Amino acid sequence: GPRLPIGPGHQPQQIYLSAIIDDATRYVVHAAWYPTQDSVIVEDSLRTAMRRYGIPVRLYFDNGKAYKSHQIARMGAKLGIRIVYTKPYAPESKGKIERFNRIVDSFVDEVRLDKPTTLEEFNEKFQVWLDACYQTQPHSALPDHPHPEAAFRADTEPLRFVDIETLTAAFQRVDTRKVDKAGCISFGNRKYEVGIVWVGKTVDVIYDPADVSELTIEVANHAPWTARPLEIGEYAGHRPPLPDHLGEIPVTESRVLAAAAKKHATRHAVSPPVIAFRGLSPREEDPHDV
Repeated sequence: GPRLPIGPGHQPQQIYLSAIIDDATRYVVHAAWYPTQDSVIVEDSLRTAMRRYGIPVRLYFDNGKAYKSHQIARMGAKLGIRIVYTKPYAPESKGKIERFNRIVDSFVDEVRLDKPTTLEEFNEKFQVWLDACYQTQPHSALPDHPHPEAAFRADTEPLRFVDIETLTAAFQRVDTRKVDKAGCISFGNRKYEVGIVWVGKTVDVIYDPADVSELTIEVANHAPWTARPLEIGEYAGHRPPLPDHLGEIPVTESRVLAAAAKKHATRHAVSPPVIAFRGLSPREEDPHDV
């Protein structure tokens, strides 16, 4: 996509299109522009499409890193979706979505004339264009239907929906952590207690980025369980402060110089005065008397 003034200090920043197309009807079940190009936009696209149009039987992905993640594999397993990838170095295997991308180029050329300044405005214009200039326009691959939207509506295959809790759980974030010698893991600058039996093991951490008060721990061949932040008990808390009379004495002067001054004063207090003989002269009656 083009560059919009949405970066720090309104600097131009690249935007990216994430689109999902129904293979049979060429209907685009989700398409939107994002400020990044990573697995997060893929997950958001899938989640939005499934919330509106149900759970697909199969998902056909490119071999890009954003699609071949543990998060995508887990989502497919949770929702009963078969994940399929294109053959390497076979561009024709993803020709349908690439054809749609070329059609989107015409939108990009037109939207430059309007000069949108925000991503929200850009996406609003794109959704209007998508509905009027693609979803409801004749498609050469659909001779029996007037356009992709009509073909999608006419499909007799029933849509499969799941409740919002199940969908949310399938798209929770997944990280891996190694359990330390205390049976805990570090996550988000906090310690979570997993269990002594898992010391040295690597576990999957399932969490909602908006709420990490509890984590779900998953290990192969074991039922998931909940981990909470480690609480320091009464007998293992932080060291209490010392009483005032045992606390550290604030240093306001040099102890070395103070001790030197005291020693100097003591020496001069007990030392007899020094007699100077240089100014004395011999007596006249006895020149040898000193």
